[in-house]
Formats: sequence, structure tokens, C-alpha cells
Amino acid sequence: MKSNPKTFLKYIFLHIGFLVMSVAGIFSKLAANSDLLSPSFFMYYFMVLMIFVCYAILWQQILKQLSLITAYFNKAVTIVWGMIWGRIFFSEIITWNMILGGIIVFIGICFVLSGNDGGYQKK
Repeated sequence: MKSNPKTFLKYIFLHIGFLVMSVAGIFSKLAANSDLLSPSFFMYYFMVLMIFVCYAILWQQILKQLSLITAYFNKAVTIVWGMIWGRIFFSEIITWNMILGGIIVFIGICFVLSGNDGGYQKK
């Protein structure tokens, strides 16, 4: 199979979108650790909302370039980013149970998307 530079760039763009979305988890956890209705809570929560707005725009642009099945299949990488961010920013330990859970989610996504028709029956 030949590698197409344009296709490669589409996948880079896709994964940048997932990276952006995964950063929302950092601010979400920071908001959860803040006092409810404190200025820091509102700041972190606002950051989460802004990240999701940016991600929604990126996601729509991604779907113009790639099929939903392809884009969603790659979304499992956000589990890995979540583990990495937890380790870096919150000193969380990455356990075998977390890795196994990530693998199970990935396999589940593969099963759901393996039909190639997006779940729609052709008539």
C-alpha cells in the first residue's frame, strides 16, 4: 500500500484534534479539585468549554476529509492521552488495569466499527 502525503496530513490533523480534546480532561480534573463556584473553578470550567468548542470545529473539518468510521476508529488514542496527562500533571500511576481497560475499549470500538456500513442497513 502506497503512502500518500495528503492522507498522512489528514491523519496528523485528526490526531491533533484528539490531542486538543484530551487537554480538556486536564482542566476538567483541575475544576473538580477546585472549590465549587470559586474563581479557579470557573476559569478551569471555561477552559474546558473553550477546548470543546475548538474541538467541535476541528472535528467538523476532520469529517470533511475522512469518513466517520475512520475518524472514530482513531479516537481510541484519547485513552492513551488521558493516561499520559494523568501521569504528567497529576502523578497518577498507570496500572495494568488501566491498560487492560484501554485495550477493552479499543477492541469494543473495533467491534462496533467492523461492519463498514456505519450501522445502517442498505435497502
